[in-house]
Amino acid sequence: MTDIAFRSVNPATEEGLESFPAHTPAGVEAILAAVTVAGKAWRARPVADRCALVRSVGSALRSKSAVYAAAITAEMGKPITEARDEVEKCAVTCDYYADHAEQFLANQPAPSDSRNSFISYAPLGTVLAVMPWNFPLWQVIRFAAPALCAGNTAILKHAASVTRCAFLLEELFASAGVPDVFRAVLIPNEGVGDLIADPRIAAITLTGSEAAGSAVASAAGRHLKKTVLELGGSDPFIVLDDADVEGAARTAVKARFLNCGQSCIAAKRFIVTQAVADAFEEALVAATRALRVGDPSREETQLGPLARDDLRTGVERQIRSSVSAGARVACGGERHGERGYFLQPTVLLDCTAGMTVMTEETFGPVAPVIRVADDRAAVAVANSSDFGLGGNIWTSDVERGVELAQALDCGGVFVNGMTHSDARLPFGGVKRSGYGRELHEYGIREFVNVKTIWRP
Repeated sequence: MTDIAFRSVNPATEEGLESFPAHTPAGVEAILAAVTVAGKAWRARPVADRCALVRSVGSALRSKSAVYAAAITAEMGKPITEARDEVEKCAVTCDYYADHAEQFLANQPAPSDSRNSFISYAPLGTVLAVMPWNFPLWQVIRFAAPALCAGNTAILKHAASVTRCAFLLEELFASAGVPDVFRAVLIPNEGVGDLIADPRIAAITLTGSEAAGSAVASAAGRHLKKTVLELGGSDPFIVLDDADVEGAARTAVKARFLNCGQSCIAAKRFIVTQAVADAFEEALVAATRALRVGDPSREETQLGPLARDDLRTGVERQIRSSVSAGARVACGGERHGERGYFLQPTVLLDCTAGMTVMTEETFGPVAPVIRVADDRAAVAVANSSDFGLGGNIWTSDVERGVELAQALDCGGVFVNGMTHSDARLPFGGVKRSGYGRELHEYGIREFVNVKTIWRP
């Protein structure tokens, strides 16, 4: 690993930012050893003490919000306003677990043939987190805050393109008062298997692609280690015949183009009943054309570049394939500007279920619209995907929306609202979107030993 270096690039300018040498095998070993030693003392501390650390992490995030937001924008191109929102969301989640972890981890009575039997929750140990670039702080904090409150320690293997963010996170936890409970390792993807095999790693959490999830799950399975996988999504955004079309269209633009469409839970398939399709498409196209594309460091920018050139190329391939199959470009579809990995926000009309933009995850600023006859057809198209992360339903009859929500094969459905993650709600998917849950009390209990204690 000694001759490997990771280089971060500003996706808005294509200019190099920093170069980072990979950790040597000896360096990785030193980190594992330090985290293991720190973990023994960490798990022995009262839950209240561990929560105090996590709360201080949230406070530090807020006090240096400008620093963290600037790093996010520089390394992956997120508009600065969205980057600040990401930092604040991390802080809110730290506060949430600091407030509720003791309750979530308290012994739970479970009367059996002994009225005094109960359930306790003990930490598993060191959790390896393999995290992506698209929300470089949020994806990490939403795992780390509950895991550390529960008494686990963490090793972060972050995406190479956001290495500065990885080291800022390591510094953040160290400055909060307890060094070595959270460390970052800089290794190539091929080195993850060796970490999983190490007996000091107790469990693994991954947010990423299907391919990455399959590889990690396979390696973890060989060593009988717990995994939580949050993988891709192709979330349906269903607009029924009685929906507030203007409101649905306004939310659709944010749900599709936030973070330049680079989100697992972004709305990716717009399924619209025939009765309101003309009005919805007109409103969606108008709002998409109005988006301000440009320098993500500027306050007025609403859509920045994609994070890498290969990502843009992949989205362009999906657009071309779908247009060849009959889709019509209503707006966008071209590159923007002469520098940076920009792609115009794009709306595709006349889409059908078998097109690439409907069957693959489109991780970029493309909104495909498909028309359906009625509620039943909408659910059928929504459930035809291999993914099952989130979904949206828009209707003036909330009970109708809730009934349809029960029929969708996914981990969460938002009726008349934008799909989003929230510490107060469990988050995760089914089918090819992975398994396990993050956030809420279900998230903190993923990486604990649910232990039965029987006593007379």
